[in-house]
Amino acid sequence: MKIAMAASEAAPFLKTGGLGDVMEALPQALAEQKNMEICVFLPYYKSIKHDLHIHTELVAEFWMPLAWRQSYVGVLRLKSPKRKLRYYFIDNEDYFGRDTVYGCYDDGERFAFFAKAVVEAMDRIDFRPDVLHCHDWQTALAPLFYHKFYEDRFPGMKTMLTIHNLEYQGWAHADFLEDVMGLDDDCWELVSCDGAVNFLKTGIAVSDAVTTVSKTYAEEITTPWFGRNLCGLLQRERGKLSGIVNGLNQKRFDPQTDPEIPVRFGPADYAEKKPLARDALQAELGLDRDSGAPVLAMVSRLVSHKGIDLLTYIGETLMRDRNVQLVVCGSGERRFEQALDDLCRRYPGRCAAYIGFQPSLADRIYAGCDLYLMPSASEPCGLSQLIAMRYGAVPVVHSIGGLKDTVEPYDPVSGTGCGFTFQSYNGEDFLDAIDRAAALFREQPADFAALAKRNMTLDFSWKKPAEAYLDLYRRLHG
Repeated sequence: MKIAMAASEAAPFLKTGGLGDVMEALPQALAEQKNMEICVFLPYYKSIKHDLHIHTELVAEFWMPLAWRQSYVGVLRLKSPKRKLRYYFIDNEDYFGRDTVYGCYDDGERFAFFAKAVVEAMDRIDFRPDVLHCHDWQTALAPLFYHKFYEDRFPGMKTMLTIHNLEYQGWAHADFLEDVMGLDDDCWELVSCDGAVNFLKTGIAVSDAVTTVSKTYAEEITTPWFGRNLCGLLQRERGKLSGIVNGLNQKRFDPQTDPEIPVRFGPADYAEKKPLARDALQAELGLDRDSGAPVLAMVSRLVSHKGIDLLTYIGETLMRDRNVQLVVCGSGERRFEQALDDLCRRYPGRCAAYIGFQPSLADRIYAGCDLYLMPSASEPCGLSQLIAMRYGAVPVVHSIGGLKDTVEPYDPVSGTGCGFTFQSYNGEDFLDAIDRAAALFREQPADFAALAKRNMTLDFSWKKPAEAYLDLYRRLHG
């Protein structure tokens, strides 16, 4: 079976978030299956083009119409001995030769170009996939371009869209339909939402199958709160909607081999070495060395839907009334950055915040913290809770989306479960969950250690998710 995948990023070439992690691991896991051939298409960003460790070869170049404009397309292939997994890059200096990846004034046009160029490129390199699998809004127009311009070149090809986060949908003005996409008003109902072009809505409406990155999130987005302006559409298209929980690259995230952490450990030597990792983190971030205070941590974008508003709401109470320490790593809305800076200023030695993102520091935080916080207002899947458990940190999460699917509530009677959860999105319930987790850490250290060690052995690999995707591909293609 031949699968084409299109995405705006993929590690190790470029990563800004969880999508990059997924697009590194999922194609590799699929390529390991029998009789599979995977091609991944990515934009040829400036940072990739000038990376001396990435070697490519030009395999096609042509001019492609995008409405009234003729746009250059270069197709480059990653030089690799792997035959079952190929990476192709779509080159256009005007669109991708920039210092930033996202957030440009013409992102709509840039990714409309990319979506159409992917389909055109498949024809030019003579790759005829059974399924075109698109990821997030940046590629969501590709199924429509396929049906309108290329269907005769790929007879029988099916299309699939995976929604990694419904918060980001891709919007453009109404004139975009004709001026950029080159389509007439007959397509308006397919692409329009609230009087504008909506990329994600288009992909949902046109694709043969739609997936999300957890089963619970697939159910949530059919409700008004989580589905936002696309709730009605998702309810109507419920029959082609499913959820597959993301896996974790367990080779990359392994505290027994991770070169970025000062003390490597596994379940067998957790009791001996986890405290040393905590000590090292406290020393690095200027926290007091206090073995009796659990280290709470959060590595996240500092935006509302990640629940950072709950953390800043209870921050004063945590620092003033609880014997805990707090570590935060991330960047985002200025108001949250300032709130954290202020908390650190008022509670030196007990609160530390790194405004920005540093992967190596993130690894050390996972390894050194005792409790990992994810109070997200919405969380399609989440990888951080999986990484945290792998590194012997116990998660404290809002029980929604992928967090509900991956973090079973801890039962102090039976000792089952893997973390502490809260149901209602408010600071008091979040604080209660932290209190329960901290009490187990201080009052029942043997039970806490048993929980942490059990979490480290859980299988969050990509094997089962890859099999689920493969099953869906087969059902789609008949």
